[in-house]
Amino acid sequence: MSIRQLTPIGGEAYDASQKPPPFGHSLKYYFALDPDYVNLNNGSYGSLPLPVLFAVTKLGYDIERNPDEFHRLVLRPGLLAKARESVAKVIGANADEVVLVPNATSGVNTVLRNFEWHEGDVIIATTTTYDAVDNTILYLTDHSEPVRPEAVKIELTFPLTHAEILERFRVAVRDVKQKYAHRAFADVPPLSSGYSAENQGQGNKIVAVVDAIVANPGVALPWREIVRIAREEGVWTVLDAAHSIGQEADLNLSEAKPDFWVSNCHKWMYAKRGCAVLYVPKRNQHIIKSSVPTSHGYVRPAQAKIRGTDFVQQHEWTGTTDQTPYVTIPDVLAFREWLGGENVINAYCHQLALDGGKRLAEVLGTRVLDETGELTLNMTNVQLPLPVEKALGEVYTHALNGEINKYLQNTLLSKRKAYAAHYYHAGAWWVRCSAQVFNEISDFERLGVILKDVCKEVEEAFLSKRAT
Repeated sequence: MSIRQLTPIGGEAYDASQKPPPFGHSLKYYFALDPDYVNLNNGSYGSLPLPVLFAVTKLGYDIERNPDEFHRLVLRPGLLAKARESVAKVIGANADEVVLVPNATSGVNTVLRNFEWHEGDVIIATTTTYDAVDNTILYLTDHSEPVRPEAVKIELTFPLTHAEILERFRVAVRDVKQKYAHRAFADVPPLSSGYSAENQGQGNKIVAVVDAIVANPGVALPWREIVRIAREEGVWTVLDAAHSIGQEADLNLSEAKPDFWVSNCHKWMYAKRGCAVLYVPKRNQHIIKSSVPTSHGYVRPAQAKIRGTDFVQQHEWTGTTDQTPYVTIPDVLAFREWLGGENVINAYCHQLALDGGKRLAEVLGTRVLDETGELTLNMTNVQLPLPVEKALGEVYTHALNGEINKYLQNTLLSKRKAYAAHYYHAGAWWVRCSAQVFNEISDFERLGVILKDVCKEVEEAFLSKRAT
């Protein structure tokens, strides 16, 4: 029996010689969303365009025609190299400085687990660090062996200005140095003053795990300036940029010079889940001694001193996995280029986030978190019409927040067919809306009407009993 040839239908194909439809609901033709579903949560799992879904499916059929030929002759280096070259251009990096990994959590783990930690080393994070990343730091500090780093957290309660965030970071670094003045923080990044190749890895180090864009609240941090301050202070930077690629235009990592940077391609860039890009400049590739998990390409330390760690080769085969999200990145970028390119896409989404957030706040009778717009890219945060507590525990408990979160999630998704991420922060409940090219202001208005009703249900079901 011959394998059928796939032919795209409807929105699974587009004519690159023709202009795309205007942004908004007309673009839903090219996405697989249910027609009655209001999706304002692209930021969590992304939204796969039909042309990309077709490319992935077609490639899957091609692979199954001859799996050995694909995996042994076609995938490496050809298709993976092309994918890396494509995504490297988007982030302003060299192709041999980027590898593809399943998600941002995997990328951050690869970096943090490859540092050689010494007693007295310090990891700086924030109170809004992504939970899985925060737990990775805890795992490292919880090691039973005596050689483990210490963790320091910077308090970030929004809204804050970029200037305030930078000052808190600068103060935190200097407080660490003052508190541990007896330690020699001599293990500094190659671009910092005081770096010496001869003393590489000697003494203690400070590693800062920095969000480019915080998950909740969905706010943009001044990460380029944080990287600059860290470089001046001799601090290593690990950028959790999970939400950046596809949302943050004009990325130029060769110019910004973070020490490590990782971003999900499946959130805002339209790649199939799971797909992320890990950037490690050549100057720091000696740190990454092994992929996670360790692959066939592992280079032992004695050999690595002679020929390096083979950073790219180590990550190209970490075991048998679905490679279609990686190798269809060129299809993703071709579709985005047809829509107008990175700047055009993000200009629409950014303005819609600003306008949609204001309109949603009007419908709910509340406020946006970021009234100045300084913290906003393509996600907007709006307060829900639920009680606000002035002191921790005054209205909400951890257990109660869990019940409210579950109720909101189940009701919005299963009954109301509209969704945006919801979370508790600074004494209040908020909703984080992700503006995408298929959204319009009316989506924010419809979500607002639904949220008003659902929040009344939350008050009656969970908060009225507590008040009495």
